[in-house]
Amino acid sequence: MLFVAELINSDLEVNAFLGKVADALGSDAELIESQVTKDGKQVFAVVEASEIEGLRSLLLAAGLQLSDLAQVRLVGAELEDIKRLKPKGQYLVEWDFPEGLTMDRYLARKKEKSPLYAGIDDVKFLRTYVREDMVKCLCFYDGESEEAVIRAREIVDTPISRLHQLG
Repeated sequence: MLFVAELINSDLEVNAFLGKVADALGSDAELIESQVTKDGKQVFAVVEASEIEGLRSLLLAAGLQLSDLAQVRLVGAELEDIKRLKPKGQYLVEWDFPEGLTMDRYLARKKEKSPLYAGIDDVKFLRTYVREDMVKCLCFYDGESEEAVIRAREIVDTPISRLHQLG
């Protein structure tokens, strides 16, 4: 199963922090990718593990500050490609879902809107992690600027709850 752990880094250099995350997982879970906000304070770690409570225990036992942890589904990319390529995005958009949105409705909407990205030259959609509890999704992009990402989201008629520049 895939999970996104949202972690707060208050005092470590980013590579040291990511090493601490990897060490915490040991052989019990696999760090698939990690994306860090430009200021280095917030880390979004995608982890493959057998269950959520064991993963939570590993992270907390290592003294990591966990702000959120949820099971997710990868949309728009293949897990094996993410594992092999370790791609980095430049921007992360969080979208807090409206009440009542189902996974089926979300996926149908995504399929309908995704072709619109083809006409956008200054932004490239990379992948999305959709929380299985339908609270929100995390969408990764490469783009020329925050304004370009905002315009791209407007073209596909999809809201932005929070926009992070990644570093």
